[in-house]
Amino acid sequence: MLRLNCFISVSRENRDAVLEAAKRLTEASLKQDGCVAYDIFESATRPEVMMICETWRDQAALDAHSASDVFAKEAGIMHSLAEMKLETFEF
Repeated sequence: MLRLNCFISVSRENRDAVLEAAKRLTEASLKQDGCVAYDIFESATRPEVMMICETWRDQAALDAHSASDVFAKEAGIMHSLAEMKLETFEF
């Protein structure tokens, strides 16, 4: 399985738009084949920090997710409004 932690740093002005894009991406991702878990977390101490934590069955499932139209659209919105850092773990 693959675990991805996507850390998001966003300004207060763009926070709501980024969160809404992340919610739409989460809803669609949970329906994709091979998605084990997908959720958004918000920092309790730093309002400008969020994280998307996702788990995929295998690389093929992650590749299909990354190639999907919904990923291109919603991740594109997030990338245009926030700084993002991705960590990937295999287990």
